[in-house]
Amino acid sequence: MRTAVIVDVVRTPSGRGKPGGALSGVHPVDLAAATLTALLDRSGLESTQIDDVLMGCVSQIGDQAMNIGRLAALAAGFDESVPAATIDRQCGSSQQAAHFAAQGVIAGAYDIVIAAGVESMSRVPLGSSRQGGSTAPGIAARYPDGLVNQGVSAELIAHKWGFSRAELDGFSALSHQRAAAAWTAGRFDSQVIPVLTPDQPDAVAFDETVRAGTTAEGLSGLPTVFRTDEMAARFPEIDFKITPGSSSPLTDAASAALIMSEDRARELGLTPRARFHAFAVVGDDPLFMLTGPIPATRRILERSGLSIDDIDAYEVNEAFAPVPLAWLREFDADAAKLNPWGGAIALGHAVGASGTRLLGTLLSYLEATGGRYGLQTMCEGGGMANATIIERL
Repeated sequence: MRTAVIVDVVRTPSGRGKPGGALSGVHPVDLAAATLTALLDRSGLESTQIDDVLMGCVSQIGDQAMNIGRLAALAAGFDESVPAATIDRQCGSSQQAAHFAAQGVIAGAYDIVIAAGVESMSRVPLGSSRQGGSTAPGIAARYPDGLVNQGVSAELIAHKWGFSRAELDGFSALSHQRAAAAWTAGRFDSQVIPVLTPDQPDAVAFDETVRAGTTAEGLSGLPTVFRTDEMAARFPEIDFKITPGSSSPLTDAASAALIMSEDRARELGLTPRARFHAFAVVGDDPLFMLTGPIPATRRILERSGLSIDDIDAYEVNEAFAPVPLAWLREFDADAAKLNPWGGAIALGHAVGASGTRLLGTLLSYLEATGGRYGLQTMCEGGGMANATIIERL
């Protein structure tokens, strides 16, 4: 049986996804192209050896329209014969790109493929491509009370699992503290490629979103942001408690992974760093929306034959603090293994790029600690989730 391996993963730093953010002056095509170029430079491959480029991107409109995967490959100088596609599975778009890439390798459709993702949330605001799809008559008929935004879904999760404001703030502060410690220890140095911008004299080399001095006490003074009169009337039982501090920040970033067959890697003299061990993708309640990682994890553990205790690290995306906390409680998992170098609350959530960003963090952590298996799972808009298990080689 053919196996799919990860040879390299790179990412840009995370810039704040608003005007004036560190990477807001960089066109998303060029931001994504930087990661593609870096993979070729680091591997010594020619672009003509790449069978396909699969790029995750959520808001495919404006600067991110017209198949940004293909435009990024051309901007990176790839040969015109290299095809590309752009994938939207909401926040899991680039994780899904990695699944499609690895599954294509295993099936024999690819030998070498790049899975990547990009989102410039400063230039293409989240929701720009929505265009009223969620108000279609068929959706309105099935969900007559209406669906809600992800922030309200996070509030529903916090209420259902009984998380206090102090628990949410404490977890969020820990994310920043872990990310800052990881940066200080050089844990991200091998992954992050500096990005030159047209409006700054020096390259951006660090995550702008990490705040080393964050404390739970400091976060406790922030106001809640998802309570409206309409939502308070609809959900009178909820004590709204999600703040900007317990939410992942809007972010500009790109990331990419070089994936190939294990035999091809060895033929080329490249060192496989990890093997794809199992995949899962599920749908879940679109009102709660962000609980998908729980059934996705159950499914992938069943398929892999592993238990949660066999996993050496878990990357559960921190879209909002209640999401990984609910996952942790459902599996009675080891909190020390959960997002040990910080998560999206600190490192940012450039939605199309987050999947391959998490993959790189997970792989580097396994290598740094000698762990064998790593689990990555991501909640996704509309009530879905991907899960991936990799095995360090």
